[in-house]
Amino acid sequence: MISGRGSRDISILAIKGILFDKDGTLVDFNATWFGVADYLALEASEGDRWKADRMLAAAGYDFATKMFKADSIFAAGSNLDVVELWFPKLTEAEQLAEVARFNEITAIQGSQRAVALPNIPETLAKLHGANYRMAVATNDSTSGAEKTLEALRISQFFDAAYGYDAVARSKPAPDTIYAFSDLTGLKPAELMMIGDNRHDLEMGRAAGVGRTVGVLSGTGTRETLAPLADAVLESVADLPGYLKEQASA
Repeated sequence: MISGRGSRDISILAIKGILFDKDGTLVDFNATWFGVADYLALEASEGDRWKADRMLAAAGYDFATKMFKADSIFAAGSNLDVVELWFPKLTEAEQLAEVARFNEITAIQGSQRAVALPNIPETLAKLHGANYRMAVATNDSTSGAEKTLEALRISQFFDAAYGYDAVARSKPAPDTIYAFSDLTGLKPAELMMIGDNRHDLEMGRAAGVGRTVGVLSGTGTRETLAPLADAVLESVADLPGYLKEQASA
């Protein structure tokens, strides 16, 4: 089902490139990241289960629903955000060291545990075959994103993978879209941003992309995404159909 703000004064035929969020958009967020988050929390709490659970809850894990909350630190933030939350008294040097450690852990654990959402490889192959330039824009680390794409055997479809550490300002700032625009020579208005959280769509709006598309395959809801989206789809698997429908409208 398609819903959202409705298309703007930019033809879908003008879209030449697509940036995808990773977790919740290409990757099954809860299936992949609960184990990683639990591992990090137990590490950070030195094995104290009660403390680890409090840390998980503070960062956005809902133990009642057994899911991550939309737009929470776990759902939308970076390892730096998690470290700042869990270790507020660290010095700058200590914080940088802890972030580097978290980046290493999440890159390895995240790629090893990664579960692709249904029909993602086939959909990406179809879009790649239609000559769309594609990239991943994530608040995971760049190393983590690259390792996950390789583990899922979909890295060949992308021109680049941008983590929060690949640009000066991560989502929702527009820097990643500008970087992809510079790489491909495409204008932001020729790009589409697709993601499962508000910060994905806020980044797209801030950069002036041609279309912002929300997906319900992650932690976001129709209510949180629709105000910022030109369309809200069930998943990325619906994207080729949406593009075809819009092109013939």
